[in-house]
Formats: sequence, structure tokens, C-alpha cells
Amino acid sequence: MGHCLKEVFSSEVIAARIKEISKEISATYGDQPLVCVCVLKGAYLFFADLTRSLEAEPEIDFVRLSSYGSGTSRTGSMNFSKDLEGSIADKHVLIVEDIVDTGHSVEFLKHVFSKRNPLSIKTCALIDKGERREIDLKVDFPGFVVENGFLVGYGMDYAEKYRYLNAVYELENV
Repeated sequence: MGHCLKEVFSSEVIAARIKEISKEISATYGDQPLVCVCVLKGAYLFFADLTRSLEAEPEIDFVRLSSYGSGTSRTGSMNFSKDLEGSIADKHVLIVEDIVDTGHSVEFLKHVFSKRNPLSIKTCALIDKGERREIDLKVDFPGFVVENGFLVGYGMDYAEKYRYLNAVYELENV
């Protein structure tokens, strides 16, 4: 059984939305100290396009999370397989994700980062998928709000496939 890809957001639509989000982010922070944090691997394409379109000159850093325990269990604990390299003390932090669904990874990052004395912590996600949200979490700068569907492309994967695609697709027959 093969997978069928149905385009949901074209590269042109994504590019236009990134311009809009980057204006909002630039207006929010102005020339205040800002660290944009890319959550690997999924956010890498969105993050690159977003940070290049900001008016500000943010610091750039990366994190990668690992979950321990069963993948579907909420009791599995999270950990960094790659932590920030720079300090976020006395700086604004913008966590950039490919997709926020349950909200657990963003909540974990906010909790850990808040102990490092940032000025503020906000989130930006290409896809804000409320359908699977398990905790009360608002994405401050959502790219696209979707209810359902298994999305791939533009950094998002299914079994490490499809990340390289320059648009977002719904993967059918999963």
C-alpha cells in the first residue's frame, strides 16, 4: 500500500505566510535582544526561511528533543539530545516548531527555558494543530491552523521521509 500525497499548502502560500509572520514577530520585538530557537529536525526549513525574513537580527540556536518511554504515553519523559549552546538570560526567546499538536514538547521547552532567566518566551509554529492538543497551550505566532490530517513536507516527516519537499502535503493511506 503506497502513500498518496495531497498538497495542502504550496511553497508560494507558505512563503507569503512567512512574510506576514515575520512582520508580526519584528513588530513584537523591535530591536530587543532575541534568540530564535529551532526545534530539530522538523523545523529546519521553516526556521531558515523565517529567520531570513525577520527585520531584527536574532541570535540563532538549536535544540533537539528525545522522548523516553512509549511514544504514545504521556508518562514518557523528555530530554535534550541537543541543548542550547548560548545563554538566553535577559533575552527574549522565540521557540520555532514545525508543528504543535499535543503541546507537550513546547511545554517542556518553556518549563526548562523559564529557569534560565529569559525576558520572555513565545512560540511560533508552521502548523498549529489543535485537534490533538492535550494541554492548554497557545501558539503565539501560528503559520496555519489545521484541525486534522497527517502532514509531511517542508521539514515534517513520516519515518524520516518527505522532509525535503518544499510544500506541505497530507499523507493519505497512513
